[in-house]
Amino acid sequence: MTAARVAAPVAIDIDGYIAAQPEAVRPLLEQVRAAVRRAAPEATEVISYRIPAFRQHGVLVFFAAFKRHIGFYPPVQGDVDLQAAVAPYAGQKGNLRFPIDRPLPLDLIERITRLRLAQDLARQAARTSKTATSRRRP
Repeated sequence: MTAARVAAPVAIDIDGYIAAQPEAVRPLLEQVRAAVRRAAPEATEVISYRIPAFRQHGVLVFFAAFKRHIGFYPPVQGDVDLQAAVAPYAGQKGNLRFPIDRPLPLDLIERITRLRLAQDLARQAARTSKTATSRRRP
């Protein structure tokens, strides 16, 4: 069974996305937003694929409101301990589903965001290094 995202007009920013959600869900989305912001203070807020996202050099994380849960993306990879910690929330494709009727695991959201930020920075450093190396060759 696929989860249905809460119907809302297309938002141009995260404030608009949250404002368009049911009143009961808005504080949860703000909590997710704050947790991501604590873990990645320099990330930029954007709307991508019609849902909130944070990006630095690339997209770090996405989140969205659904009828019964808050979705958090992308799947966690590259940290076995963290993958075990998110297992109770894992959806069919590795996306995470945080039930709206339970407290959000904000510390887990921060850990995921920090991992994604480290991965993002490593990819950017590799790209920069590769570009610098290719420029030095005659």
